[in-house]
Amino acid sequence: MEIVPGVHQVDGVNAHSFIVIGSDGASVIDAGLFGSVKKIIKYVEKIGLKPSDIKTIVLTHPHIDHAGSLSSLKKATCAKVAIHKEDADYLSGKKKQEIKAKGLRPMLLRLLMRFMAPKPVEPDILLTDGDRIGGLTVIHTPGHTPGSISLYDPDRKIIYVGDALRYVNGKIQGPPGFTPDPETAKRSIKKIADLDYEIMLGGHGDVLRPKASEKVREFYSAL
Repeated sequence: MEIVPGVHQVDGVNAHSFIVIGSDGASVIDAGLFGSVKKIIKYVEKIGLKPSDIKTIVLTHPHIDHAGSLSSLKKATCAKVAIHKEDADYLSGKKKQEIKAKGLRPMLLRLLMRFMAPKPVEPDILLTDGDRIGGLTVIHTPGHTPGSISLYDPDRKIIYVGDALRYVNGKIQGPPGFTPDPETAKRSIKKIADLDYEIMLGGHGDVLRPKASEKVREFYSAL
């Protein structure tokens, strides 16, 4: 669906993928679970773009539901892959991703990572806090992973928060329970709350609007 002109959400790929059209080309934020590339490319073509119009694929973090289709999407678009430097070695396979928490969802993710592990991808661009890419500002929001990022669009007043936050059934929620560093994740929510935006787009859940930043500040103050 189109969120605002030039910003699209691709559903049905587990973690949402977003297509962001800027003056220097289009970017995809997160690549979805394994097998999502056909849906993403179909949506790209539906809105009048060619796969080659996608210039960058930016990952909020390297978990399988956000990066499972990355290798196929990179091959289909020839886009450059960008990720925060603290998560780069997990994406390339130099470090092993581990989810140690108990519960059904962590167990399912461990099974997916064992039997449907994404192909390692060497990133083209290593991001740090404050970088600009595809017209978006990188906000380092660790906790869920060491290199988790949010992407801030001050012109459209949109923030993409990956798994740092989500909006589900009319309520804002923090990162999932298997987040290994909840205190750092809480500090990251404060960074998100301090920005000004009308729309918050998470990797899961619904679109939060309007006055999204006010609602995130209220959520943070209650933590």
